[in-house]
Amino acid sequence: LPKFGPYLKSGRNTWGDLVNLDGPGSTEVRRFIIDNALGWLADFHLDGLRLDAVHALVDSSPVHLLAQLAAEVTELSGRLGRPLPLIAESDLNDPVMINPADDPDHPGYGLDAQWDDDVHHMLHALLSGERHGYYADFGELAGLAKVWQRAFFHDGTYSAFRGRPHGRPIEPASTPGWRFVACLQNHDQIGNRAAGDRLSELVSDGLLRVGAVLLLTSPFTPMLFMGEEWAARTKWPFFTSHPEPELATAVSQGRLAEFADHGWDATTMPDPQDRQTYRGAVLDWSELDQPEHASLLRLYRELIRLRAEHADLADARLDRVEVSYDEAGRWLRIGRGRFLVLANLADREQPFDLPAGATLVLATSATSATSATSATSATLAASAASTAEPADGQIRLAGQSAAIVRVG
Repeated sequence: LPKFGPYLKSGRNTWGDLVNLDGPGSTEVRRFIIDNALGWLADFHLDGLRLDAVHALVDSSPVHLLAQLAAEVTELSGRLGRPLPLIAESDLNDPVMINPADDPDHPGYGLDAQWDDDVHHMLHALLSGERHGYYADFGELAGLAKVWQRAFFHDGTYSAFRGRPHGRPIEPASTPGWRFVACLQNHDQIGNRAAGDRLSELVSDGLLRVGAVLLLTSPFTPMLFMGEEWAARTKWPFFTSHPEPELATAVSQGRLAEFADHGWDATTMPDPQDRQTYRGAVLDWSELDQPEHASLLRLYRELIRLRAEHADLADARLDRVEVSYDEAGRWLRIGRGRFLVLANLADREQPFDLPAGATLVLATSATSATSATSATSATLAASAASTAEPADGQIRLAGQSAAIVRVG
């Protein structure tokens, strides 16, 4: 690139030299980047853009590149008469990404949404028990409660992985949860593991279902990774097709060093250049014919239907989320308006107290009420949600299971 123009400047990030966003000749570089984005939206009719690794953009200009991009995309959206969302993949945990540019107290870049890795890290660590690398600070129910109510776990708190405080707090009353894209799995979180193993290889079927219920009843914008909805068994390892042998070798060595830093066994990493590494990542659609995969797919479909039909289950007001939990007992109870989301992460059956008149809407495993007059069970392994009515203010959930109960 330097042979064609002043595209780069001194300094480096994970991918190489920094893009010149604020030095001599940067006006044309910025124009090239923004016009490229506008072209994809206007000429190729994309619905929106995910902006990769924006934390790597070093820009000291009076108007940050992202703020300029957001302003010009907003103008284009008005001309085209359709929304053009911009979603930042950022690990900064900084509301500057989504705060409006004209906010008098905390002006930001005005993007529509941003990645929330803390949701993924909290769910992954909680379900899998992994605590190495950047999972070191995650996995406690108290942390999940904080994330569900404040979006970020690290909002100025000390990060053991980084060795320093990280992030800034949001204002829960004025920052809707839909501005945070959350997931159980994605291409990075799987592909950046040495073997590319999915969550379905790391946790039980019961905990996989608990994770689905928690994600799809959360106040955030849920994102699903291909095949997650049926517990695909195909791995998703890092694969490449570099024609230059020296580049392929450098990339592989860099990955090995990164895996060592995160505590993974680097010997399990397949050769990224081997075509079989890619072929092994292609989804096996025949899995949908197998009962265990079809059962999980029914659960995901039912959760998506419930979220679409009941506004409380998609309510983005973080200040309305109510969470109670027992760290030792490994249970969690989340209030979502007229609904309660119950999760039993322990291996044993546990009781949950409920208000009078509560109705079971969905359960991932058989449940029992304290009265023989109640319906006996509800399981999505065979059918849709039950209308069981727990009696005497209590319901018992099997170990490693979850339920949604209507209480109003």
